[in-house]
Amino acid sequence: MPLDHYVTLGRSGLRVSPFCLGAMTFGDDWGWGSSVEDTAAILTRFIEAGGNFIDTANVYTRGHSEKIIGDYVRTQEVRRDQLVIATKFFGNLFPGDPNGGGASRKSITAACDESLRRLQTDYIDLYWMHAWDNFTPIEETMRALDDLVAAGKVRYVGFSDTPAWKVAQAQTVAAFRGWTPLVALQIEYSLIERRPSSAWAAWSRRS
Repeated sequence: MPLDHYVTLGRSGLRVSPFCLGAMTFGDDWGWGSSVEDTAAILTRFIEAGGNFIDTANVYTRGHSEKIIGDYVRTQEVRRDQLVIATKFFGNLFPGDPNGGGASRKSITAACDESLRRLQTDYIDLYWMHAWDNFTPIEETMRALDDLVAAGKVRYVGFSDTPAWKVAQAQTVAAFRGWTPLVALQIEYSLIERRPSSAWAAWSRRS
């Protein structure tokens, strides 16, 4: 499927390339991955082919992945608004700090500001919760995300690696409160794991 055959993301009007470029291995800070030069070549080829959707996270290569993307957009002939940049919060980049990660209001707000700084942008197109924080009430997480949207720092929100029942609860709370709803789910599906659970599938069909 050509990268310029754009589709809308979930129940939104956001148009994205049918394949998203994952940036987990942008940077070789973990002892493996793509060098800055190789990453630039990958991004250039992806964008030239029509791709516009890039997915990273605050913890990928200890934050270097986000910085590489930010540096690329700043130095190349690429309009920031041309791209749909997704990143994630939850991972803790500050060992010993109990609020350095997770999905509380404090950690989400700080993580968002740090990601914006590394990405060198004033907004994130899609902000994912990387994993479920069973210590934080889902109402707190959803309200914090809604506030980030209202502040213009985030455009859309989504969940990754979260149980179906918790996703359904979050979406119900958002609908009841008039908060920003989830527009995307990122779940395990690979050559090794071919079985998204029936609960995930049922929720996806309903949404």
